[in-house]
Amino acid sequence: MPEQLSHEQLLQYAKEYGTPLYVYHTEKIAAQYGKLKAAFQKSDTRFFYACKALTNVNILRFMRSLGTSVDCSSINEVRLALYSGFRPDEILYTANGIAFSEIEEAQSLGVNINIDSLSNLEKFGRRFGHSYPAGIRLRPDIMAGGNLKISTGHNKSKFGIPVKKIDQAIALAERYDIFVRTLHIHTGSDIDDADIFVKGIEVLFDIIPGFKELESIDLGGGFKVPYKKGDKEIDIYKLGEKVYDAFSDYEKKNRKKFSIWFEPGKFLVSQCGYFITQVNVLKETEATTFAGVNSGFNHLIRPMFYDAYHHIENISNPAGTKKKYSVVGNICETDTFAWERSLNEVREGDLLVFHNAGAYGFEMSSNYNSRFKPAEVMVKNGIAYLIRKRDEFEDLLRNQIEVL
Repeated sequence: MPEQLSHEQLLQYAKEYGTPLYVYHTEKIAAQYGKLKAAFQKSDTRFFYACKALTNVNILRFMRSLGTSVDCSSINEVRLALYSGFRPDEILYTANGIAFSEIEEAQSLGVNINIDSLSNLEKFGRRFGHSYPAGIRLRPDIMAGGNLKISTGHNKSKFGIPVKKIDQAIALAERYDIFVRTLHIHTGSDIDDADIFVKGIEVLFDIIPGFKELESIDLGGGFKVPYKKGDKEIDIYKLGEKVYDAFSDYEKKNRKKFSIWFEPGKFLVSQCGYFITQVNVLKETEATTFAGVNSGFNHLIRPMFYDAYHHIENISNPAGTKKKYSVVGNICETDTFAWERSLNEVREGDLLVFHNAGAYGFEMSSNYNSRFKPAEVMVKNGIAYLIRKRDEFEDLLRNQIEVL
């Protein structure tokens, strides 16, 4: 099956399920996972899908069918992963700023745990000692990523234990005899330079001798995918070679071998996703021509939150003359998806599709302005399945308690 969905297919799904609509194509996910497997085939590598990108249980089950493990950022994501069929040993829990009770629950569920702070590391040691393995997330003080808001490894980031405090982490591990099985770093998202990961590996190689029972090194995720013309996807094969070379050299010098873990999220699901909207109204002003669609940042927040670019196509008039439009939403905030974007002539009622909408699209959606969340469709082997129904009015009232 092809990795891309055609305009005809997307038009059919819009007709059948209505808009706004998220559509996910499993063949593209499988192709991306195939790239990872091929690129790292020489290394002892394990991939944990960072499910914060997209947690629909059908996507989780498809991921498991491919052979991935799963990385979770909250205890509820852990529960979703278990519900979707992942075994506890296939689940990695890496959170930050959490109550220790979440770590205790993760331990009771039997999943892999990465600890993000000295405070929780000490609590873990007091509670579990050597009886349960743990990972330690470090902040490598490396600036990387496509936007400051998605850069997590720099020296002002809240994530991880600063490498400058590694002696304190080692002291806690020794004091409480903690079984530190994994060292973890994650520098950010949208990283297109393989050497950024090599820098992180070099940081870890200096730290590894402080932990005698290490079995795995977790290098996080953040692999760049292209969003617009001229963007380059990270050279995943080059990265695979560099990682293999670095760890092979270390193994030869130190006679110590590690399992290498990665946590790809966007790399696996971003390009599988399409977000289909309908044009409600055209409004010509002295500044621009607005194409107002039946959505807003309540459904796709990335352009307003991260200044993220999404390629937009007019799939109902693909041969129309190119003109410039500012694509905006229908909520009572500035919710600009694209400013002065060149599109085939847009008419009221046309369908516009946003590409690269599989990661952090629906997942970050809300009911702001009391608008309904959109439906989700999964396309597998050419068959479309409704995997989340569109909200109805009753969904807005769910969990509200009427006292007046």
